[in-house]
Order: sequence, then structure tokens, then C-alpha cells
Amino acid sequence: MFEKGNRANTLHGVLLITLFSFAAFYISDFPIVKSLSFSPLIVGIVLGMLYANSLRNQLPETWVPGIKLCTKQILRLGIVLYGFRLTLTDVAAVGMPAVIIDAIIVTGTIFLGILLGRLLKMDKDTALMTSTGSAICGAAAVLGAEPVVKCEGHKTAIAVSTVVIFGTISMFLYPILYRAGILSGLTDLQVAIYTGSTLHEVAHVAGAGNAMDPTDALGIAGTATITKMIRVMMLAPVLVIMSFMLAGKSPHTNNGQTSSRKITIPWFAFGFIGIICVNSVLQQICHVETVKEIPLNATIEYIDTFLLTMAMTALGTETSLEKFKQAGAKPFLLAGLIYIWLIGGGYVLTKYLAIV
Repeated sequence: MFEKGNRANTLHGVLLITLFSFAAFYISDFPIVKSLSFSPLIVGIVLGMLYANSLRNQLPETWVPGIKLCTKQILRLGIVLYGFRLTLTDVAAVGMPAVIIDAIIVTGTIFLGILLGRLLKMDKDTALMTSTGSAICGAAAVLGAEPVVKCEGHKTAIAVSTVVIFGTISMFLYPILYRAGILSGLTDLQVAIYTGSTLHEVAHVAGAGNAMDPTDALGIAGTATITKMIRVMMLAPVLVIMSFMLAGKSPHTNNGQTSSRKITIPWFAFGFIGIICVNSVLQQICHVETVKEIPLNATIEYIDTFLLTMAMTALGTETSLEKFKQAGAKPFLLAGLIYIWLIGGGYVLTKYLAIV
């Protein structure tokens, strides 16, 4: 990729994505964008898709390796650094009920998505990516699964789109349900666990939690975010298990011959866990209550968000409307059915398992 004679073109591709990512950060600070809790990652993929459907054909093909670099190596680095947002203390803060509910939600959502995908006769990779995004942590989970599933870029973008749509709906719906008394069957702590274990993105959980409990006087906003972070921690083991399950089960044709997919160990997932452990030690050494108080942590988180934005933007540049048309409405139907499970199933699980 950075071979002699090709370095300049690769850097041109990386620079293009970098400029788009800077623009994504700038746009994400607009008041209307902030009010929707759209992170730079989401803005980045939108900008990339706009480019893909307008000026993409003007891009020199020699720049493509730079874009591929952003969707692979830079993506994996971003997932590893994502671990700096978490510590093992987060798990202990809310106790086993939240851990158990998160585990059931993650496992149940992925398997339900795969089953529904088969019933809908969907593309297997799209169904798996959509399910993973809904099950764990939205766009970050989809990006994390991409190197393991090894699907086409536009399928990743479609999965991210479903997360954005239904996650945004939830961010407004949950506070409405709470204010209307529809969630009165749950205690405030259960509402927090319910929100954190069923909403898609961390930003969606933060937005909904703050809308229900602006000052965190009831503990909803903080506990919901911690519950969500526990789900994020489950990304690493899910990727490892997914890698072994996919090995040998997805034959593909190459020159008329059928071969099995090799086991792809997602080493970046172990890096993700390792960083969480390091962060936990740093928290104890620095004697601070939150990860944001650890020296340089805020800077690392900012850099990490930028790297993930670059990966999302790069994926967007490979996604045209024509590819969405080819995918059809089934991915969004699948995401909608999963969403019903998250709302209904999550409520029942929280009511009867989160007895605290």
C-alpha cells in the first residue's frame, strides 16, 4: 500500500478522507446537528455518501488504496483506542443485573437478526452487520465487525444507516414514553438500565438519558451510560466468537473452486480489552473517579473519534444510491423488527431481572 512509487497516491487518498473528516467535525458542532446528537462519525458517513453520489467518478483510481487504508488499518486502530473510554470499574458500578441483561440483549439480538435475515431471504453479511450494530454499540460495532465479516463497503454503510435511523427515533421516543408514564412500571434505576441496554449508539443513550434526567438527580443519565458502556465492552468477545463461527461456514467461489473462509483472529479486539485494563489501572494510579479525569484521556478520545470518523467517511465514499437500491427495503425491515424486540423484550427483561 505504501510501496515505493505508490506512496504519494496513497497519501492523496488519506488526505482526501482527512479533509472530509475535518469538515464532519466542523458540521457536527452546528446547533441543529448537536440537537440531534449526530456524532462526527455519522456526519462523516453522510459526507462520504454525498461525495460517492456526485464527484466520486472524478476520483483517480490510484487514490483508492489510501481510502482502503482508512477503512482497514485506521479503523482497527480506532477500535483499539476506543477502549480508553472504559474501565472495569464501570461494570462494578451498576452490578450484575445490568451485565446479565446486556448479555441477553446482545446475544438475543444477534441470533434473532440472523434468523430473521434467513426468513427474509436477505444477504447473510448485511443481516449479520445490521444485527451486530443494533446489539452492541451502533456504528462502532458495525465498524468493528467489518474486518471479521469482510463484507463489501456498501453493506457496512447500510447497516450503519439502520442504526442511525432507529437509534435517533429511540432518542426521542424513550423520553416521551417516560414523561407519559408508560414506563411507570419500572423504577428510575430500571429505566436507566432499560435505556442503556436497548438504545443503539452511546450518543443516543446520552441524549435520551439527559432528556429524562437533565441533572442526573435520579441517576438515570449516568447509570444508562454506564450500562451502555458495559455493552460496548462486549464487542471484543463477540468479535472473537464471530470469527470462529464464520470460519469454514462461508464458502466462496474462486476460479470455479469452492474454498472455506479461514479463521480471522481479530487481534484489534484483544487490543481493545487490553486498553480497557490499562485504563482501569491508570484510573487507580491517578485516583480519579471518571476516565475523563485521567491525564491525556480526553485528547486520546478526541483523536480516536477522528480516526473512527475517517473510517466512516471512507466507507461512505464507496456507497452509492445504486447499491442501496440493490439492497432493497429488507435491511430496514430487519432493523425495524429487531427494534421491536429491543423495546418489548428489553422492557420485560429489565422489569423481571433488574430487581434492585
